Amino acid sequence: MPRRVLLPLLASVALGAAGSMFGAAWYVTTRVSPQHRRRYQDTYTFTPWELGVPFEEISLRSADGLALTGWWLPRPESRGVVIGSHGHSGSKDDLLGVGTSLWRAGLNVLLFDYRGRGDSDPWPHTLISREVDDLLAAVAYARTRVDAARIGVVGFSMGAAVAIMAAAREPTIAALVADSSFTAVADVVAHGVRRTLGIPPAPLVRAADEVLARRHGYRFTHARPIDAVGAISPRPIIIAHGADDSTVPVGQAHQLFAAAGQPKQLWVAEGAEHCGGYFVDREGYCARVNAFFAKYLS
Repeated sequence: MPRRVLLPLLASVALGAAGSMFGAAWYVTTRVSPQHRRRYQDTYTFTPWELGVPFEEISLRSADGLALTGWWLPRPESRGVVIGSHGHSGSKDDLLGVGTSLWRAGLNVLLFDYRGRGDSDPWPHTLISREVDDLLAAVAYARTRVDAARIGVVGFSMGAAVAIMAAAREPTIAALVADSSFTAVADVVAHGVRRTLGIPPAPLVRAADEVLARRHGYRFTHARPIDAVGAISPRPIIIAHGADDSTVPVGQAHQLFAAAGQPKQLWVAEGAEHCGGYFVDREGYCARVNAFFAKYLS
């Protein structure tokens, strides 16, 4: 093929490949940091009222001034407070089951919506980045409600990863249950790319990280619970995971457990998908979580 034909052809192929990579990276960042468009159905949720539990609707402020909404389930006789940390696309009502169980066990409970979710102020979702500050704001709020509060956190998926990162920074978090956390945001994105697209993930992860930095001002490659979990010791942690998790492979739970210090427990729920341990055995799950926090927050 003549050089004058080959060079434009190669340039067209390169431009097409670059365009495809950029488009794929843009799609990945949209999945990682969507901005939820609210609908009237979003208010059609259960509250603690449906479960016969007294509660107060509260609002707290993030470090950058956003209003974060929540429910305070009071136990005036207790100094123990458990904060619920929901998943990436979730909201506070997702944690009503375990939250009301902890209240019935005698603990104050705070369930709140991360920025851009539920009834909190709109904001593009991030994956750990801004949410750590939101959880720390919830911890600060709990300390204003209970003198000498003993604070625990129960988190699921992204909420578990956020809780690990927050607990490493905030020593007043006295105990942690991290259910279905990933080792690092880049690891879970790479797993998703490999599973859904069937291609080597590294180039796309790097490209998506660059696009994310320009779109939203943060990098998901900097969010690594695996590097933070060791700093939680000597405070206790349960690392829980579903054995059949297809979103975050259970091997990541084993890696987190190996990196954590004592005291620590690894709890793998057989037959459970992502965040499925609660649904495999609701009564057993709540009994175990209640006993853990009763021991360390009393």
